[in-house]
Amino acid sequence: MRRNLGAISVPLAALAMAAMITGSSVAAGELKLTSGEFADGDFLSIEQVFAGFGCEGKNVSPSLSWSGAPAGTKSFAVTAYDPDAPTGSGWWHWVVVNIPPDATGLAKGAGTADGTNLPKGVLQVRTDFGAPGYGGPCPPQGDHPHRYLFTIHAVDLDALDVTADSSAALVGFYLNFHTIDKASLMGLYKR
Repeated sequence: MRRNLGAISVPLAALAMAAMITGSSVAAGELKLTSGEFADGDFLSIEQVFAGFGCEGKNVSPSLSWSGAPAGTKSFAVTAYDPDAPTGSGWWHWVVVNIPPDATGLAKGAGTADGTNLPKGVLQVRTDFGAPGYGGPCPPQGDHPHRYLFTIHAVDLDALDVTADSSAALVGFYLNFHTIDKASLMGLYKR
């Protein structure tokens, strides 16, 4: 039985709510995100995997390219997040802010801890590994495949008021209020 909620039926309202929650590029409008190293839903290679905590990867951040930035974009932010980490709050693997509005991507390996492979003025903030820079996947041995959500955020500010020591949660708070569009790309990894 369908209930009418104004002009929207309950199934349509539920679908719209699910689309907003996922934050996928389909729900986000025109903004699109791709990578040269993996397609949405692919398993990440050992090159992107963390080197430590029992993982023997190369810890190289994947290339990311985006297009379709909406009008009003003053900067971009990139986040990489594992919602499946057994922490109760997920795990932030990479947080990059203040990317210039004319940028269309980040090169493979851009996430080095010293930030030398990033455009001038771009800032990486502290991840859940405790320091700025890309930290690749390293889920617990034998756990189910974890999802690694790489997201591009089109931001309505020239720069977020954060430092390299700011937490990913603080950046997430600002992004919640200043993202005008976003698109995500999901990589998987299991060991």
